[in-house]
Amino acid sequence: MRIRLALSAGTLLVAAAAGTVHADPADSVTVDAYGTVAADGTVTLSGQYRCLDDSAGPVFVSSTLVQRDRSAGIGGTRAVCDGQVHDWSNSAVVKEPAYRAGAAQVKAALMQLTLSNPLGVPLPGLLAAEEADVILG
Repeated sequence: MRIRLALSAGTLLVAAAAGTVHADPADSVTVDAYGTVAADGTVTLSGQYRCLDDSAGPVFVSSTLVQRDRSAGIGGTRAVCDGQVHDWSNSAVVKEPAYRAGAAQVKAALMQLTLSNPLGVPLPGLLAAEEADVILG
């Protein structure tokens, strides 16, 4: 029997709340003050991240956009963990409910998927997180 696992950026953020936190002061993620929402519903968020070690499993930058009573995971970017600061940008088409230009909040997380558990299922570990107010334009 084969088990297939698919995790969205939003799922990773929720799972991180129950997952392991491996906070290293050298790991960080930030959110840019501005994002975009296009006429077709494409939302793009961005920022910067830094991580040192991905030897335990792949690292991703996930993001969730919150506006009024709406929340949606917006993409996920594979991180390069070399100790350098890198830019990240996540995009997703969000049709219903649609987001609008104006104030919103972004929750970004630097997540590592590890297989170090008896089930052999990848589990997310939170390396760093940031919540920030943004303006969608």
